[in-house]
Amino acid sequence: MLHPLQAEWDADLRAGDPLSFPGYTPPAEESVRTGRTELGYAVIEGRFDVMGGSMGAAHGERVVRAYRRARDARLPVVVIATSGGARMQEGMVSLLQLGRTAAAARDHAAAGLLQVSILRGPTSGGVFASYASLADVRAAEPGAMIGFAGPRVVELTTGEKLPASSHTAESAFRHGLVDALVARDDQAAFVERALGFGNWERNRRDAGLTVPKSGGGGAEPTAWDEVLAARDPARPSGDAWAAGIVDDGSSTPLRAMPPDPCIEASLASIDGRRVVAVTMNRGKPRPEGYRLAQRAAALASRLELPLVTFVDTPGADPSPSSEAAGIAGEIARTFAAFDAVAGPTVSVCVGEGGSGGALAIAHADRLLMLDHAIFSVIAPEGTAAILDRTVDTAPQRAADLKLTAADLLSLGIVDEVIRDDPAAVRKAVVRAIDDAVPGDRRRRPDAATGRWLV
Repeated sequence: MLHPLQAEWDADLRAGDPLSFPGYTPPAEESVRTGRTELGYAVIEGRFDVMGGSMGAAHGERVVRAYRRARDARLPVVVIATSGGARMQEGMVSLLQLGRTAAAARDHAAAGLLQVSILRGPTSGGVFASYASLADVRAAEPGAMIGFAGPRVVELTTGEKLPASSHTAESAFRHGLVDALVARDDQAAFVERALGFGNWERNRRDAGLTVPKSGGGGAEPTAWDEVLAARDPARPSGDAWAAGIVDDGSSTPLRAMPPDPCIEASLASIDGRRVVAVTMNRGKPRPEGYRLAQRAAALASRLELPLVTFVDTPGADPSPSSEAAGIAGEIARTFAAFDAVAGPTVSVCVGEGGSGGALAIAHADRLLMLDHAIFSVIAPEGTAAILDRTVDTAPQRAADLKLTAADLLSLGIVDEVIRDDPAAVRKAVVRAIDDAVPGDRRRRPDAATGRWLV
């Protein structure tokens, strides 16, 4: 156990021998322990020392009851998985537990409660293919064997020799199947952080955020100056702003499958307020990045947490591979996912907001912009290329597009412009979280549109 048990559940629950399987004697103990910890969460911990952690009828029933008790008591659930899979000596009675435990996990999630899993070695088969994979936040122990079927089973049944990198925690992390690799000694702290139980030193890192000045040469900056300032490689992007204003040590990552370096997400706290955060990091996001944003939005809605986003991208990736992977559909689904969030949503454009690929992450009740950030339907170079057949007129087209923070505030597109200062940004975000009214994400665009209807 990562934390001491306050009460163990169903310790006397056992199963019989439904198949009268030759040589099988039901174990005196079971392959899973469940209970409530002193820290205040429900735990489901696999025991590989009991029949390889295999899940039979009693294992499944203990898990189902644990989820139900946790749901009724409004407790988060932590799964510590280690298992060889379904118990073959109980046949189909064992296999039925996959659906039962998955359904119980779903009921717990539907009640708006958080689930965290830590996959230790080995985690495979029916446990991996049911409740262990359904957690909101998933971590694996470095070096652990993780996979649906064990390597030996795969090799003997398929005749295929597996590479050394297959079926490892590191491979699962690399492909976005788990959100983090966490060593055994760090797992208790990881769980505390994921569940929001930590006592964090707030906002210690913001002093490292320095923002270059706009290139106006002392005069009032032009629209093109603002474009260049927003794109300045030295300017902090979404990840840096998020790291600078969240409470130090409060962030727990959520990972895309496969990972996309342009969009990241996490559970975190800002001035003690638990939030789900999404950051855009100046690149061009791919479909998997938008799917991660959808996952974050769904989690925020289910847990009734604020969703806070930091926008900085020239636009979504237009490459043939992204096109084939359905980039437009993922942007559309991101709009829909953000629109469906039950609680308050806040977005901050910290650099460049490029077209629909940025606006999908900025579809929020409160939309803020930093000084010298920009947001536009298309890049000035694109407008110049289309209308003037040259990019030389991009500086003038920047002015025509009304893309500066001041322009967008006057158009009613954004709610507030904030100076490029960590303390000011944190204060504005906290105020926006507290003031946001779910549904303003529709009302503000409706009002901005209505001003121009004849």
